[in-house]
Amino acid sequence: MNRTTAIIMTVATALLCGCPGLFVCLGGVLTAAGLGTYTSELMGTTSSGGTPAWYGVAGICGGLILIAIPVIVGFVTLRKKAPAIMPPAA
Repeated sequence: MNRTTAIIMTVATALLCGCPGLFVCLGGVLTAAGLGTYTSELMGTTSSGGTPAWYGVAGICGGLILIAIPVIVGFVTLRKKAPAIMPPAA
């Protein structure tokens, strides 16, 4: 794989995984801090309440996984590979 393809893959994963991961992580932090609320309406009955904090913790974990994907792709595709050493001919 050439370097241009590796850069394109890294940028694509940063846009498709890294950016959404930041927003998921931010939402998770806000929910875990107790700022998440919900409103529900079912057959004319309306209710509201606070979102459980573990939803926020799950959001933080999911966001961190999404943020890690471009880092891993960039590391694997852009690292310098060691030259192959050929064994001496017998």
